[in-house]
Amino acid sequence: MNEKVDAILEILKQRYPQALCALHYGADYQLMIAVRLSAQCTDARVNLVTPGLFAAYPTLEAMAGADVGRVEELVRTCGFYKHKARDIVLGCRMLLEEYGGKVPDSMEKLLKIPGVGRKTANLLLGDLYGTPGSVVCDTHCIRICGRLGLTDGTKDPEKAEKQLRAVLPPEESSDFCHRIVLFGRDCCTARNPKCAECPLAVFCKELNPQQPVTAKLL
Repeated sequence: MNEKVDAILEILKQRYPQALCALHYGADYQLMIAVRLSAQCTDARVNLVTPGLFAAYPTLEAMAGADVGRVEELVRTCGFYKHKARDIVLGCRMLLEEYGGKVPDSMEKLLKIPGVGRKTANLLLGDLYGTPGSVVCDTHCIRICGRLGLTDGTKDPEKAEKQLRAVLPPEESSDFCHRIVLFGRDCCTARNPKCAECPLAVFCKELNPQQPVTAKLL
């Protein structure tokens, strides 16, 4: 394993022993819904909205049969609520009609579900099935991995995913992404990063421009 990657992983493990998804859910389809709601919305806001949504529609069958207009009202504060409400209902219908009422365990099948892109699919594969190599490239991950030289600084999520997949141990990928989100919230923020107290400062290309890029350019 690359020594730099090994060191970064170990520091993040020490700082965040519990690499848990910040979204609250009780069933696999509820995680799918919560991740869809989290697009361009904070996890904290989603966690305020989902209890009411899941109480109104407590089963997959109920969610699949929900009135889209009612779902819109319940998720309005998450932003882009019309698109999200439609995707939630259609996605749940697809789970029932095509996937036996379960969130599927393959990227190919997940990407067929309305509102599910690669970021969502990777999170579902990692959290629900422990699939090795599941890299969730959200804004925190893209920003921080560029700063650390784990990618070449690309802002393209699919390119960043490929580069990270090439340097991260597959079995560590999902937990790494959860830890990076936590790190991006409390230390390496977008606007005012706390560089003076950053445990990864020695690896940061913005603070140390001479740091090499670890990414395998793909």
